[in-house]
Amino acid sequence: MAQHCEGKEREYRESIHAGSWYPGKPKELKEMINAFLKNARARVHGEIYGLISPHAGYVYSGPVAAFAYKSVEGQEFDDVIVIGPSHRHGFIGASVDTMTGRTTPLGNVDFDVELARKIIKQNKNISFEPYAHIQEHSVEIQIPFLQMVLQEFKLVEIVMGSHDYTTCEILSDAIVKATNGKRILVVASSDLSHYHPQKEAEKLDNLVIEAVADYDPEILFRRLSQDSCEACGGAPIITTMLAAKKLGATNAKPVGYATSGSTSGDYAAVVGYLAAVFYKGKEVEVGVNLGFTDAEKAKLKDIARKSVEAAVMRKEMPEMKNITKKLKEPYGVFVTLNKHGNLRGCIGRIIGDQPLYISCEQMAKAAALEDPRFPPVAENELSDLEIEISVLTPLERVTDFKKIAIGRDGLLIRKGYNSGLLLPQVAAEYGWSVEEFLEETCHKAGLSSNAYKSKDAEIYRFSAEVF
Repeated sequence: MAQHCEGKEREYRESIHAGSWYPGKPKELKEMINAFLKNARARVHGEIYGLISPHAGYVYSGPVAAFAYKSVEGQEFDDVIVIGPSHRHGFIGASVDTMTGRTTPLGNVDFDVELARKIIKQNKNISFEPYAHIQEHSVEIQIPFLQMVLQEFKLVEIVMGSHDYTTCEILSDAIVKATNGKRILVVASSDLSHYHPQKEAEKLDNLVIEAVADYDPEILFRRLSQDSCEACGGAPIITTMLAAKKLGATNAKPVGYATSGSTSGDYAAVVGYLAAVFYKGKEVEVGVNLGFTDAEKAKLKDIARKSVEAAVMRKEMPEMKNITKKLKEPYGVFVTLNKHGNLRGCIGRIIGDQPLYISCEQMAKAAALEDPRFPPVAENELSDLEIEISVLTPLERVTDFKKIAIGRDGLLIRKGYNSGLLLPQVAAEYGWSVEEFLEETCHKAGLSSNAYKSKDAEIYRFSAEVF
C-alpha cells in the first residue's frame, strides 16, 4: 500500500493475513483482542525487556498471546523489535525490514528505519532481504496486539533465516548496540511443537518451557538442535533471551501455555503455544514462616500427591504413617494444582478445625475433582501436575486497609450471600496494589469492584506458609 506524507511517497507493508488469520475489519479485530486481554492477567512486576508470543491464527493462539501482551499493556517503549522465523523464503542470516512501516486493519505503524539500518550495519550477516518479508506471517501476526496494548511506538521487524547459535548471538549484539540509550521491547514470535498427540506435545513443549523458565538459552539451543523439543521460532526465542539479558533482564517467566486442542477439541494432532516475559524485578516475599520443617513440607506434598492420584485413579488412599505432632495440629489449608504454569485446580479449607494432614488430603482430592472452573483431572495429566500448599493463619478482621501488606496477606470478603478469597501469593504474582487486591477479591466473590467499601462488607486478612 502506498501512502503520501510530507510530499514523499511512503510505502507501508500490507498485512496480507488480515481477514484470514485474524479479523480484517477494525471493529471485529478490536473486539477479539479485547476479549483475549480480558481473560488474561499480567503476571509479572518489574521492567520488561522481552516477550515470547505465538503466531498461529488468533482463534487458536490469541488467548495465549494475550498473557504476554497483557503484561506490557499501557507501557511506553521507544521501539518494539519483533523477531520471527522465515517460513517461506530460505536465506542466510537475518533480514531487517527497511520499508516505511506496516498497515493493519487498526491503522499504520511506522518502522524506525534509522534503527533498522543501524542494526544492519552491525554485521555482514544482517541485511534487508525483501522476499523474506513478503508473505511472512510470524511477524505480522504480532502487530495488532501491539497496537492494542501500547501507546505510540516505532517498530522494527526482523525475520531470521539462520537458526544457529552464532547468528542468535550476532543479532542480539547488534540489537543492543544499535538501540543504545533507548527503551525497547523485543518480541520473539514462535509456536512450539507441531502435530503431535496432546500428551506427546506437552512433554516436548515442557522442555522448552523449562529452559525458558531457567533463563538458559544455551540448553534450549541444545535441546532444539538434538530434536528433544520443537519451536519453529527457536532462534527468535534464543535471540530475544540473549538480547533481553544484555539489556538488563534478570528474570524469565512463562505466563501462559496451551495447545490448539483447547480451541479445536481435537487432541490427536496439536500445535503448542507459549507466552513468556523477560524482565528485571525483585520477587516479593510471600507469606510467613509457621515453623514447618523441610521434612514436614515434603510429607504434606507427598500426602497431597497421593491423594490426587488415588482420587483420579479411583483407588484407596494409602495409609499415612510418620505423621508429626505439628502436622496433627489444626490449620486451614489450600491445595493448588498447576500444569505447565497454568492453574489446574485450587480448593481450600479456611478454618483450622481438624488435623492439617487430614485437611490436606481432602483439599487435594477436591482440587483435582471438584473445582467448578475446570474439568476433573484425568489420569494422563498426573505426571504433569505441580502441587503448591498454603497453610493458613487464623482470619483477622480488617478495619484499616493500610495494614494490608502485599505478599504477606491474603484476603477474604463476605457481603450478604457472596464471599471470595485470594491467597497471599496471588497479589504478589500479579504485582497488585492494595486497592487492586481488594477489587480483585470483590470480583472473586462476584461483587462490584468497590463492594469492599460498603458498610455491610466484612474484610478479613490472613497469611500463609506457602511451599
